[in-house]
Amino acid sequence: MLNLKSWTMMGMLGAVFVCPGAYALDLSLNDAIDKIVAESQDMKKADANLKKAQAQLTAANANRWFKIDGSATYMNMINVENPSKSSGVDLPPALGGLISDTLKNQSVHIEIPDNILMMGVSVSQPIYTFGKIGNAVKSVKSAIKMSESSRELTLREVRYSAANVYWTAKMTDEIVRISAADLRDARDARRNLGAAGRASRANLVKIESDIAAKEINLSDAEFNRDTAYRMLKILAGIDMDTDITLTDNFPASFGALNAGGLKNTPEWDILNQQIKMYEAKAKSSRAGYLPTLAATASYSFIAMGPEYDTMFERSGSQSAYWGLALQLPIFSGGAVRANATIDAMDAEAARQDLDKSKKLKTEEYNNAVLSYNHLRGNMDKLQEARNLAAKAYRFSQERFAAGQTSAIELSEASAGLYQLDMALLNSKYKIVMAAESVKKIGE
Repeated sequence: MLNLKSWTMMGMLGAVFVCPGAYALDLSLNDAIDKIVAESQDMKKADANLKKAQAQLTAANANRWFKIDGSATYMNMINVENPSKSSGVDLPPALGGLISDTLKNQSVHIEIPDNILMMGVSVSQPIYTFGKIGNAVKSVKSAIKMSESSRELTLREVRYSAANVYWTAKMTDEIVRISAADLRDARDARRNLGAAGRASRANLVKIESDIAAKEINLSDAEFNRDTAYRMLKILAGIDMDTDITLTDNFPASFGALNAGGLKNTPEWDILNQQIKMYEAKAKSSRAGYLPTLAATASYSFIAMGPEYDTMFERSGSQSAYWGLALQLPIFSGGAVRANATIDAMDAEAARQDLDKSKKLKTEEYNNAVLSYNHLRGNMDKLQEARNLAAKAYRFSQERFAAGQTSAIELSEASAGLYQLDMALLNSKYKIVMAAESVKKIGE
């Protein structure tokens, strides 16, 4: 029977064997993009801007509805000459006579209640504003659509950057593999040269020089790989101690893009809505010349007395009214015209930006498609050249092993193969990123 100590030991051993697995992660391209989008501060800012625009719409719509304001004021009157007594006013005999003939030639003292409470409520409802509120609401609705398009534009930029980081890291993996194979072949050549018993000084020096250079290439490749992986982990919110395996590989072949002409982009949507927003704001500003019609109503109550707790024993004074108010602007010093002009010129500037963007984005999109097709068209020839270089290098290896060639020829063949391996890898990277550019601009 297992005792508590045995169970504890088994648990510790289980933890030892389980923990390493917790720090390994297989990461596909789509998973990396999702993680980077979720961690992106730019996306969080875009979401916040969208919520801000929606709140501004609520605030603009609130101007359509009635507003209720309430007020309450309490005052305690103080007799400055004698604070212990109630407040009052002594009227001279002449003023006393004005109050009553019986008070002629007599002083009159009027008591003022020490406690006064005033409460009231007022209501106002816009009836017609000649477009001030309606156009202001339209401008905010356009601002919301701008925020939505801006969020989509940010999402595309973040997804493109995420794909770039992923494929860059994958390319550094491949460069490490190519550099390691290149170094391994050079060391095999040195071993074969020593085994053949014909290690001339010239061949040995050349091979040792190649090995040293290729060791540097491998060291640089490993450093670049580690740097790329750290950047990927930072952007994806992955712990630095986690071992990542990138599961997506560069395609062996590339199909044709299903890309027509560029019809629309989020950037154009933003500028279109910006034009509409400024035009609506200009209309709202011009409406400042026109009157505003509103309904108003008010109710007030006043209670007073010598003591706070006796104020409400007597009937208070009440008043109320309702009516219509017409506010007519007469002179604003040119502010209305100036504000309308500012909004109109902002709309004109947005039109020019849209026209410029259509030209530049269309060219950028077409260049991305042309680049993809151009690189894709060269891929077969580049692959064939790489295969021929690999065959030439194998021939050089066989001749070098048989003592029929020098280390210089072997080094040149190795360098040619290495350069074509790197060129082929770089071309694949450019093709996948050209495809990502097409999706970013016109998807």
